[in-house]
Amino acid sequence: MAQMSTSEIRGGVKVEVEAQPYTIISNEFVKPGKGQAFNRIKMKHLLTGRVIERTFKSGEKLNLADVAEEEMRMLYKESDGVIFMDEKSFEQIKISLESIGETVQWLLDDHVYEVIFYNGNAVNVEPPTFMEMVITDTSPGVRGDTASGRVLKPAILESGAKVQVPIFVEQGEKIKVDTRTGEYVSRVSS
Repeated sequence: MAQMSTSEIRGGVKVEVEAQPYTIISNEFVKPGKGQAFNRIKMKHLLTGRVIERTFKSGEKLNLADVAEEEMRMLYKESDGVIFMDEKSFEQIKISLESIGETVQWLLDDHVYEVIFYNGNAVNVEPPTFMEMVITDTSPGVRGDTASGRVLKPAILESGAKVQVPIFVEQGEKIKVDTRTGEYVSRVSS
């Protein structure tokens, strides 16, 4: 199994710790005044989505996880899962809603997503970093609400995701959203 030193690991790398798959969120090198240097690594469990923080000796090697990432098109949602299709082989797979977790709020029919496979099983879905979606419901902006600078109001997108948008954005408009944070980025011109 391939290994990587803790000093080489960057965000997004998939590793195996105690026979469990994780994706690295951050890797901080710490050199205390006394003692040996170490790396404080924050990582997210690929199966459960739980985030943990562990320390490793500097230079310690971690096993890379047997993870494959494939672009697949989402076809439709069912009550207990989501159906994706490989665009090359036209093979369809069903991924349970438990595996997808909170990412389900960014899923739209007929869009391409990154599906993560661990030991041959689909375990997670990663949406594109930025997505363009139409606002299906939001309250109209009220004039005079701008005393504190940037004023936000709640909006519901076509996928069902709830985001905060500026008061000048109206229902039916297409906006760009950062799927990592769930924040409004900009309007999209039609």
